[in-house]
Amino acid sequence: MRILCLKHVSFEGPGAIADWAAARGHRLRELEVFRGGGFPDLEDFDFLLVMGGPMNVDEHEAHPWLPEEKALIRSAIEAGKVVFGVCLGAQLIARVLGAAVRPNARKEIGWFPIVREPTCPAGFELPGQLRVFHWHGDRFELPEGAVRLARSEACAEQGFLYAERVLAWQCHLETTADSLEALARHCADELTDGPHIQSAEALCAEPEASYGRMRAVLFAQLDRLCRAPS
Repeated sequence: MRILCLKHVSFEGPGAIADWAAARGHRLRELEVFRGGGFPDLEDFDFLLVMGGPMNVDEHEAHPWLPEEKALIRSAIEAGKVVFGVCLGAQLIARVLGAAVRPNARKEIGWFPIVREPTCPAGFELPGQLRVFHWHGDRFELPEGAVRLARSEACAEQGFLYAERVLAWQCHLETTADSLEALARHCADELTDGPHIQSAEALCAEPEASYGRMRAVLFAQLDRLCRAPS
């Protein structure tokens, strides 16, 4: 499978998703959309991976590539491609599907559990509760036709599945120790006092077991997406 990974900043890449792709024999190409240069045709990829970033989904003037990226996401969904969005990527998918994206009541930065929703499909690879990594200030509303997957204490909408082949996560299941360190270094100014904001020291002190549990769940979900009929 040919995977196109859209990056909005240099320090937010595919993380553990790259490990999954390599293990499954998929080809992954990274495209730094913030550098300009346009987007490829739909025929050039089978799986669209949309990563995070600090911008808002509707900041078109500051980030003039956003409208074209939204158009590509919409076309990929309509074509039955596999589409997976993380944080900003999830918000972009939600926006393309007609849902609102707005500031969350509180920023959520740190290691906090998500809880599986009763609406999560039977057999979907998600335990009743999972400790995961978060870094976001905005949140999406649930798009019409999407299935709610999970919530957290600070954010009611953590994930959704749409048309079996489109998956969106507000949280960061793809996080590795290295990607977390890069995010904490580049966005240190966001680590202010707050009920759902941890210090850089706390972020980086998380046990390796937490990464391993996230990784196992992520890999199972990605395998599911690739098996879903188009």
